[in-house]
Amino acid sequence: ADGSLDTGFNPGPGRDLYTLAVQPDGKIVVGGLFTTLAGQTRNYLGRLNADGSLDPDFNSGASDSFYCLVYCIALQADGKILVGGRFSGLGGQTRSNLGRLNADGSLDTTFSPAASSYVYSLAVQADGKILVGGTMVSLAGVPCSRLGRLNADGSRDTSFSAGANNDVYSLAVQANGKILVGGDFTTLAGQTNSHLGRVNADGSADASFNPGASSSVYSLAVQPDGKVL
Repeated sequence: ADGSLDTGFNPGPGRDLYTLAVQPDGKIVVGGLFTTLAGQTRNYLGRLNADGSLDPDFNSGASDSFYCLVYCIALQADGKILVGGRFSGLGGQTRSNLGRLNADGSLDTTFSPAASSYVYSLAVQADGKILVGGTMVSLAGVPCSRLGRLNADGSRDTSFSAGANNDVYSLAVQANGKILVGGDFTTLAGQTNSHLGRVNADGSADASFNPGASSSVYSLAVQPDGKVL
């Protein structure tokens, strides 16, 4: 907590690590470009115990015939694990850049909303709906512009029509349900926004929030007091 290194925690992924999600039980789901984690084979996705040791029961990797990478992980209230990135397989079955695992790491076979291109960011709303950001131009078979929303079952929420004119890298949901969006875009939901903006829960532009950033925004977080990092 004081910023000094915890020398007891050293799981050592073999290559780049892009995303972390801490479960309520303290276990840590990690994704990236690695094929080893804590000295064992794990293909782009794995789970650690709280002390940094490998969880041996979790081994549902991602795969692709050319180039594979897990960019983002999000946890649902029911313990299921959303995974996004660049891949064509997850948990041994075909999945196009987006999939969901059960809490034990097995593939949720009921959830298969293909994304047409890379998924960089995921966020789960309080009502269970799933926000997806990236480079895709279709999601669950419905056209979109780099930003879309799914119902909890993986079907497309067609009431949400917000889009961006360039890549979406980060998403965060505020307590009031409004959605913060960061990326490489200059328009969001039809309004001029420089890399950082906000949409209302229905996907319409929130014209009251337009701070602007001079270059790409890769990460967003909301503090308990509501301030935005």
